[in-house]
Amino acid sequence: MSLVLIRSLVAVSEHGAIGEAALALGLSQPALSRRIKILEDEMGAPLVERSGRGIVLTEMGRLVVREGRVLIEKYDALKEDVARHLRLDAGIVRMGGGATAVSHVLPPVIAKFRRSHPMVRFDVREAGSREIEIMVHSEVLDFGVVTLPTSQTDLSVEPLLTDRIVLIAGRFHPFVKCKQIAATDLEGQNIVGFEAGSAIRHLIDSALRSAGVSVNVVMELRSISAIRRMVETTGSLAFVSELGAKGASVLSVTGFKVDRQLALIKKRDRPLSPAAHAVWDHLLQGAAS
Repeated sequence: MSLVLIRSLVAVSEHGAIGEAALALGLSQPALSRRIKILEDEMGAPLVERSGRGIVLTEMGRLVVREGRVLIEKYDALKEDVARHLRLDAGIVRMGGGATAVSHVLPPVIAKFRRSHPMVRFDVREAGSREIEIMVHSEVLDFGVVTLPTSQTDLSVEPLLTDRIVLIAGRFHPFVKCKQIAATDLEGQNIVGFEAGSAIRHLIDSALRSAGVSVNVVMELRSISAIRRMVETTGSLAFVSELGAKGASVLSVTGFKVDRQLALIKKRDRPLSPAAHAVWDHLLQGAAS
């Protein structure tokens, strides 16, 4: 059953005559009469009767008009809701990433996007790269920012930026007085580390092993801000993203370099919503500029 047919009957009900209803709908009288006849055939009951004063609805006709108005109202509301999403006047973007992404990569993009589209909502999750992959794979998130390489095979991957990992120290750490240190100077030093099993921790541990250095990981945290506070209060060292090291004492370490590639991921063959697609594009454009 087409809403066009129901709209036609509603117009007849409102105008009380085929001629006036046809004029309002931009149809000929025979065309409108055919629509009413098709609707009657679909309903299996007469919906209108002719009288001396025009067209009168039957009992079934009044029922169809009453319920039909509800269907039309819901359809029009749905159509407008879709239009609002397409205009980016509505929608929710579910995204996630690690500590660096959530603290330093996503906020400026979200802020800029919301200045133009303030009605779009964001659900942002902070988790390790492997957890973000699982959430994207299971469609809990539209997309995520992760450290390459990925472990899931059904993901579309777009390189985003190269992130340098640097060593930071508290203001009163002895190394702060040095212009630079050697990798071997890190032997036995107390380190505040990222969570074991995280992608960034794996990169740092691998680089330390390659340099032949063994450190003492005194605690493990996920948040960059928490790591920085612990470095200041405990007199330890930490490896963090350069993006999150602004304002901290960054040490130059000869013979030691760690870079990681951050990338955008989404589930392959799963179309993004208009809002999520727009934010995805904003992130890629920001990385390219």
